[in-house]
Amino acid sequence: MSKFKIMLLALIAVLTIGLLAACGSDSEEETDNSEEANASETEDGAEETSNEEETEASDELEGTVAIDGSGTVYPLMSRLAEEYMLNEQPNVSVEVGRAGSSAGFEKFLVEEGTDFNDASRPIKDEEKAKADELGMEVMEIKVALDGLTIVTNPENDWATELTAEQVQDIFLGNVTNWSEINSEWPDEEIQTYGPNENHGTYEFFYEEILEEQDLVEGIDLQQEYSTLVTLISEDVNGIGFFGFGYYDNNQDQVQAVGIDFGDGAVVPSLDTIGEEGPYADYTRPVFTYLNVDNAKEKPQVHDYAVYVAESINEFAGETGFAPIPDEEQQAILEEVQAIQ
Repeated sequence: MSKFKIMLLALIAVLTIGLLAACGSDSEEETDNSEEANASETEDGAEETSNEEETEASDELEGTVAIDGSGTVYPLMSRLAEEYMLNEQPNVSVEVGRAGSSAGFEKFLVEEGTDFNDASRPIKDEEKAKADELGMEVMEIKVALDGLTIVTNPENDWATELTAEQVQDIFLGNVTNWSEINSEWPDEEIQTYGPNENHGTYEFFYEEILEEQDLVEGIDLQQEYSTLVTLISEDVNGIGFFGFGYYDNNQDQVQAVGIDFGDGAVVPSLDTIGEEGPYADYTRPVFTYLNVDNAKEKPQVHDYAVYVAESINEFAGETGFAPIPDEEQQAILEEVQAIQ
């Protein structure tokens, strides 16, 4: 083979090797670029996922919300607390007590007291003064309407209707036997029952129904509403009073008395209870009071206050209360939302 051919073959081999090397380099570069792009996309995706998780985490609250006070309001607030913990903020513990309106204010109006106090009557002037003394800002939140209900034993088939004046006579002790109200009724001694002085229901009954006259001597006053239900259910001559919800949930044990305010007897119900309705004389608003300072300092307290304001009418009926007007609820919600 000539020297020229040998040189030509060597040159072709060198060019072939160079081309192959160049292709390999391009392929590696494309692979590297692809890997870099995939890594970048993975990082971006991870960052987006991380941001989403951070957003979700920022919406989750922790801590406790402490509530005490009215036994009458307890079923509504307890139901709201249950729903809130199950479906809104599972990491927040809402603790609801039922010491009574007055006893609850004693736990509320102290340093590091409860966050809310439920009350079946408005806050008193001396309680407002205590809040001022502590430098505490308190917000009144009207949550529902309750109908004070007079109840008797289910076997009592005579006193199914009473006038407002007859209710007064019974609980003032002006009459002591059923036959003194109506000669056809049993000549049996009337046994009276009610919640004790810790409860706003007692105060409402004393102030509004009895016009601040002392209750009959010997009346059996109890702390627990469940105890009252049991006592009346076991006493055919028993008659007592408490909020509509406790009657509504215990109709198998007690019966409601229709009250004649002058235009015929009215039985309390979600349709008759109202500040302008036929049961208005025995209707009262019920409240929860919020420590605004705690709501500003504890996100979970403010969040729960907003939830209460949003949800009160949704759960009022099922817990034995008539709802407040929609425009009132909206005004309350806006006031609570404005806390900063």
